[in-house]
Amino acid sequence: MPCPHNFAANVSWLFPEVDSLPQRVDAAACAGFQAVEVAWPYDTEATELNKVLEKYGMELVLINTPPGNKERGELGLGADPKQRAEFRRGLDQAVQYAKAVHCKRIHLMAGRVPTGLCRTTVAMEMEATFVENLKYAADVLSKEGIMGLIEPINTRITDPCYFLNTPHQAVKILQQVDRPNLKLQLDLFHWQIMDGNLTQNITNYFPLIGHVQVAQVPNRNEPDSPGEINYSYIFKLLETLGYQGYIGCEYTPKGNTIDGLGWLRTQWTEH
Repeated sequence: MPCPHNFAANVSWLFPEVDSLPQRVDAAACAGFQAVEVAWPYDTEATELNKVLEKYGMELVLINTPPGNKERGELGLGADPKQRAEFRRGLDQAVQYAKAVHCKRIHLMAGRVPTGLCRTTVAMEMEATFVENLKYAADVLSKEGIMGLIEPINTRITDPCYFLNTPHQAVKILQQVDRPNLKLQLDLFHWQIMDGNLTQNITNYFPLIGHVQVAQVPNRNEPDSPGEINYSYIFKLLETLGYQGYIGCEYTPKGNTIDGLGWLRTQWTEH
């Protein structure tokens, strides 16, 4: 029976034992992965990354839009009313890179509430900006056969200023955008922290889910490390619902990456 879940190594997080992106892809392939995802690959030439992907017949399944200016504390620009032009430039960069490496999913990052501004004061303007930018992005991506994704990021542990932070907020925005190639990125780490109630949320929002990512809560380590989420149950739930997409392994290894992959070998063996 083929594995219903395609696990992808997030090489922005896994294999910190090696430095360069191509080396991490190489390490992931040697560990048994057939797919990878990476947050921001832009410092590596697409031709160089393509070379190692083709060597192993691997697929790059997800990249993010550029974060913006990190010195200004930016982490995505999609909801920033003052950065519409820069968001579009970043989107174009992401699309061109994705096409070069045959990646079919781009996470369209919302970004942070600007420093010094009250979240409630700017919420409506940022939401309207994000909806406008997502409609534009979805139309651009549709022409290239690429899926756009939006991801709620928790504000309790990871990033207190991130604009898009709950699954319910994300679903509301997706409904306003109303584009078939724009989906929900289900990062179980963030969903558990912000709302919990995973069974009902996954079931209710399942038709909108385009990608899944996993890490244990609260320390963001391997899924089988001590924590709040029963991943054996979650994987069976996704299988029961008919999920056939990728599951990104976006966590911090407690030690050596290879040593911590026992949970994944179990998944591969069982299927």
